[in-house]
Amino acid sequence: MEYPVENPWKTLSAKEIYDNPWINVTEYQVINPSGNPGIYGKVHYKNIAIGILPLDEEMNTYLVGQYRFTLNQYSWEIPEGGGPLGIDPLESAKRELLEETGLKANEWTEIQRMHLSNSITDELCILYLAKGLQQFEAEPEETEQLIVNKLPFDEVYRMVCDGLITDCLAVAAILKVKLMLLENTL
Repeated sequence: MEYPVENPWKTLSAKEIYDNPWINVTEYQVINPSGNPGIYGKVHYKNIAIGILPLDEEMNTYLVGQYRFTLNQYSWEIPEGGGPLGIDPLESAKRELLEETGLKANEWTEIQRMHLSNSITDELCILYLAKGLQQFEAEPEETEQLIVNKLPFDEVYRMVCDGLITDCLAVAAILKVKLMLLENTL
């Protein structure tokens, strides 16, 4: 498939609007692809989004439930979090799985890379499948009040289909694993 290589956007100036330990927001004065002046806002993430779908020998997986401040509602998700740039994402995945569920895995497979909301952010996401699970003590962060539920994978897949799981990392990982099961590539 062919596509243009040259960037049709011209940046005239950049101004930092906001910065904290997790994100940076920059406003750009630009000439858009049509040749007209405009503005563009970019949210730069200082972490990689990491998602883990743990799957045991009986085809059960683990969902993490928590109240999400940004949504003002409860959310069921796979174990997930941020991996600092410059750190091996797999090490961050192992840390997140242990923190949120108390699980450690002997077998790790990267199943998907994707960009989240790429019209306004550069956030990269890496999804992993974790198998060969062993249970230890969870170590949640102070900002996390988590409930962990062990459920049959088919039930979790149905929750995605019914719109009960809306977190994009969870939806993508669950649908990818379902596809891998259907294609016998798991």
